[in-house]
Amino acid sequence: MFANLKEDLKTYQGDWSRQGFWVMIVYRFGRWRYTIKSSLLRKPFSLLYKILFKFIQVITGIELPCEVTVGQNFRIDHFGGIIISGFASFGDNCVIRDGVTVGLRRVDDPVAPKIGHNVDIGTGAKVLGDITIGDNVVIGANAVVLDDVPPNSAAVGVPARIKNRVKHAGEPT
Repeated sequence: MFANLKEDLKTYQGDWSRQGFWVMIVYRFGRWRYTIKSSLLRKPFSLLYKILFKFIQVITGIELPCEVTVGQNFRIDHFGGIIISGFASFGDNCVIRDGVTVGLRRVDDPVAPKIGHNVDIGTGAKVLGDITIGDNVVIGANAVVLDDVPPNSAAVGVPARIKNRVKHAGEPT
């Protein structure tokens, strides 16, 4: 847990005051509690996690359950109105912003998006359902993504249209 928190702090440029970092502390604690083998010992930590999860959700407006799989350098750039389904997964170097929802398309179909590496999700975007977002993808602000997005592309609009992505100097390949 502490090695992950150290990396998370680096992701936030050492700024303890970033609300995304606060969310990651609670997220890491929630994942860590599953490593406690004895269910009797784990129960008080689970209760503490649920209290912290709700507290952080109320003060930041960010819902990141510990069931979500996130890669290295996962960053919540802005706070507020962020909802991520526990069924979702993220690769390395992903960025999400305020107003983003990554979740179920229908409540009777409990599957959420699988997000690749180096994905940048813009403000207000909705990424929903049993879809895969490839590596090196940019999802535009307020886009509604309901279908797979291939690697090295951009998704923009409502519903999202796929466009070839122009890379800028210094971006990962």
